[in-house]
Amino acid sequence: MTNPLEEFFDNQKEGRGIWKWRHYFEIYDRHFRAFRDRPVHFLEIGIYSGGSLSMWSEYFGSKAQIYGVDIEPACKEYETDTTKIFIGDQSDRAFWKDFREAVPLLDIVVDDGGHTPLQQRVSLEELLPHLRPGGIYLCEDITGNTNEFASHVHQLAHQLNAFDNVGQDMNDNERRLFSKSTELQSSVHSVHLYPFVAVIEKRQTPLIELVAPKHGTKWEPFLY
Repeated sequence: MTNPLEEFFDNQKEGRGIWKWRHYFEIYDRHFRAFRDRPVHFLEIGIYSGGSLSMWSEYFGSKAQIYGVDIEPACKEYETDTTKIFIGDQSDRAFWKDFREAVPLLDIVVDDGGHTPLQQRVSLEELLPHLRPGGIYLCEDITGNTNEFASHVHQLAHQLNAFDNVGQDMNDNERRLFSKSTELQSSVHSVHLYPFVAVIEKRQTPLIELVAPKHGTKWEPFLY
């Protein structure tokens, strides 16, 4: 199957520039395709020469609201009726506070900004809680085997395996093992890692507990 994002990129021979690692297009489409032709609220951090804003607008369709953030004031010229541009430093938490007030709805974030671990971490911490249920946070250009932001994302993934406050009970005549979810487990559905890219997907509904029901009546004595 063709990838509409990669097609757009390959056809962009003139005009506003787009600079992407080619393997990113499969990652984008895998995680974003469910939002196409819906009233999605999409943010790209780091818009550079503006070409990717046109790509996102075409990909998501006419119902999409596109936002761009860049530290360069000249990027304001890319603003249109369906694309709103904010000028600010992504490592500035005060800037993100103002942004959240101006943009109360947000479904997808793509961080293609300054690429430093500090900038990436601040943006993640300020925007991940702001995403609507089912939202997606994608950070790209995470490079190097000792990248500090990569280590932070790995730690988040490890926290999904928290297994505390475990108990057993009978619920609706069903014996079960359960673990009360942590705040992270309740809100984050999954963490995906690709070359240079991390994707965090939020849950559609909060997860109260993780449950392992026991079904059946015959159990071997060496099992519990």
